[in-house]
Amino acid sequence: MPLLRRELGTGSRGLSAREAARRLAVYGPNEVRRKARTSLWRELVRQLAHPLALLLWAAAALAFVAGIPVLGWAIVAVILVNAAFALLQERQAEQAVETLAKYLPEHALVVRDGRPSTVEARELVPGDLVVLEEGAKVPADARLTEGGIEVDLSMLTGESAPAERVVGPGLIGAPLLQEPNLVFSGTICTGGQAQAIVFATGNHTELGRIAALSQHTRRDSSPLEQQVKKVAWLIAAVAVAMGGVFLVAGVAVGLPLTDTLMFAIGLLVANVPEGLLPTITLALAVGVRVLARQGAVIKRLSAVETLGSTNVICTDKTGTLTQNRMRLQAVWTPEHGREPGPWTGDMVRTSALCTTVTRDEKGELHGDPTEIALVAGAAAHDAPVDLGGRDTGRRALFRFDPRLRLMSVVHADAAYGPRVIVKGAPEPVLRTLEGSSESAAAATEALAREGMRVLAVAARTLPDDARVPSHREDAETGLRLLGLVGLYDPPRQEVAAAVRRCHEAGLRVHIVTGDNGATAAAVAREVGIGLPRLHVVAQSESIADHELDELLASADTEVVFARSSPETKLKVADALRAHGQIVAMTGDGVNDAPALHRAHIGVAMGLSGTDVAREASTMVLTDDNFATIVTAIESGRRVYDNVRKFIVYIFAHLTPEVVPFLVFALSAGAVPLPLTVLQILAIDLGTETLPALALGRERAEPGTMSRPPRPSSQGVISRDMLVRSWCYLGTVSAVLVMGAFFYVLWRAGWQPGDPTGAGDPLHHAYITATTATFAGIVTCQVGTAVAARTDHAALREIGLCTNPLLLAGIAFELAFTAALVYAPPLQGLFGTAALPLDVVALIATFPFLVWGTDELRRWVRRADHRAKP
Repeated sequence: MPLLRRELGTGSRGLSAREAARRLAVYGPNEVRRKARTSLWRELVRQLAHPLALLLWAAAALAFVAGIPVLGWAIVAVILVNAAFALLQERQAEQAVETLAKYLPEHALVVRDGRPSTVEARELVPGDLVVLEEGAKVPADARLTEGGIEVDLSMLTGESAPAERVVGPGLIGAPLLQEPNLVFSGTICTGGQAQAIVFATGNHTELGRIAALSQHTRRDSSPLEQQVKKVAWLIAAVAVAMGGVFLVAGVAVGLPLTDTLMFAIGLLVANVPEGLLPTITLALAVGVRVLARQGAVIKRLSAVETLGSTNVICTDKTGTLTQNRMRLQAVWTPEHGREPGPWTGDMVRTSALCTTVTRDEKGELHGDPTEIALVAGAAAHDAPVDLGGRDTGRRALFRFDPRLRLMSVVHADAAYGPRVIVKGAPEPVLRTLEGSSESAAAATEALAREGMRVLAVAARTLPDDARVPSHREDAETGLRLLGLVGLYDPPRQEVAAAVRRCHEAGLRVHIVTGDNGATAAAVAREVGIGLPRLHVVAQSESIADHELDELLASADTEVVFARSSPETKLKVADALRAHGQIVAMTGDGVNDAPALHRAHIGVAMGLSGTDVAREASTMVLTDDNFATIVTAIESGRRVYDNVRKFIVYIFAHLTPEVVPFLVFALSAGAVPLPLTVLQILAIDLGTETLPALALGRERAEPGTMSRPPRPSSQGVISRDMLVRSWCYLGTVSAVLVMGAFFYVLWRAGWQPGDPTGAGDPLHHAYITATTATFAGIVTCQVGTAVAARTDHAALREIGLCTNPLLLAGIAFELAFTAALVYAPPLQGLFGTAALPLDVVALIATFPFLVWGTDELRRWVRRADHRAKP
């Protein structure tokens, strides 16, 4: 300590005001500074140049070329809204660093020029002598010079119990946060009084170092964001290739260049997924709203889908797996061990007398959680303590001393007379006893192995005429051990079931906590974490990278990382990512911000969490409940499945739109065009949109949480999806609509090559036939929408009417189609004609045929799957 004083130039009178001003100019203010933001316009340009945005820009340009400015401006609006939304997401990461500044107190009590004075915390400098008292925030990193205090370090270490900080030498080789004489900025003094010399301020503190970690940790794109880019390029390539091929084919068969160009442009615009991004966004937004009602607030829409691909959860213990409420779990007495009896209640009541807990007007207890557990435990053992009577019978109080780890009172009542009651950590209490304490030491170890916090209670009866001890040294001597109490923070009731669901879904759960390994392991076993094998890393700070890789590579092992630090959490998150895992990491303190920022899904606690953790996270649990994470993962899987469903739905209509032109081209014009450009646009932009949006609201299929997580490399579009869309649903639809087209023409006496232009006898029949093709595609859309609702299960398993939005969308597209077919103003615009009843009856069967063939295909697949061993 003298060496530190010499190095910092701090005497017993503290720094002088002039010296403090000079150091402030050298070291700068005591505040966490953030790096400068990147240019807003540069970020906006980057968002507008996103691959999907480029595709939409091309679609807008083609819409203007095709003479449809309304469509063009609508696409431009979609681009701008999406860019603005993405820009807001990018700004969230920077807010985490800004929020760190809130953990510095506004003022600090320092000794300058030999006098205590209050200064702004930002004006503290290395060498300042600060005074720390109960309830105060520590203004900077400092080393104690006088006294002893208890400090809540949970935001830096994750430990739920306050840490003792006393004057004395440091521990050789100990991590900085475990040094017994150091305190750190942003932490809270919960008891005692001390003086300390500041040795680090601003960005050089532990708080500032964590801010730097948060700044330098990058946030990668989510799996869905990466896959949407691939989808965009795939669709762009297909659409451009089709437009080019059809343009060449049209010219080759002798079609007028103007008509061929117009048709190629219309086909290209129709195949560009103008509604893909809004539909995906809506599906994710719906997931966000659902999760918000279930206790999880999502800050990034794409995080909903990322949750669905999560295969590892790294969770804290206190408050997430547990209730964050201490309770009396076990009582041990020297005479009877853990056997219950009248002595149990008597011993617990005696321990509750040695407390300072108060009760408010509503009857709620206030004070230290440990002491609250003792008072509540006494009531539960039918030995309640009257807090008013406790205070009336109290003759002396020696408050808890973090250096001695003891508290004692002198209490007098009718049953026992005056006596000294002492409670505290077992080791110091046992040292004050008369006689052997080997059995108590063994019992302490046994309770600790069960994950309990152990307190020892001892007492000494005073003669009636004895003077009340005025010093604790006189009171805390010659004691007799009454027993031990084991306090336990119980797991949440719903966590065990949530962990089972994780295991059924193929997820692994690791505990990353600042608490000791025995406590965390006990909680893990109680909730089912660690099946079939649990590995406990007692000092996770010291684990080497190769050991970490070996642990995380084991598919049947779940790990408890105890005594973790901010770097440890980052190390675990990076190692899991290196193994190709999609990681969800929980946290509540400042120390968790870098790991939350680095994980695919950072999960912050809404009740007990800090602002820093909430800003750095992508999801906030309003109930701090692990089970909510599992619910969110299920919702993420449902959202991803729904995205694939409406992609199947959209892709399935490509085939029936392309086949008519192929027939026209291959027949060298002998078969007239079965569709017009405006009819194709009416299908893709009018009738298709609402059912696609409705599929984004579909419920989860049965068995969603019984299948393993999908590989992170799996694309949102798979070969099976394309086969189903183009070869099954698309081909069936194309055959049906071409059948309707030829049925109308042949009924009118048409033969291949007959003229059907304006003024020809067959012209009205041709218009009716193209209308039948158009209406047939729409009715096939209805069957496709119903079929796309499920990928594996039968329709009866999910119910026909369980998605009312889809039913409304189908009703709208049928009404919209009827308007185009039968309303005279729209007939002239879209080139349609009223359909005869027999044609209406024919195309009315199309939804059942499309859905029925796909239902049969899924039945065969389920049968094959059951037949496999």
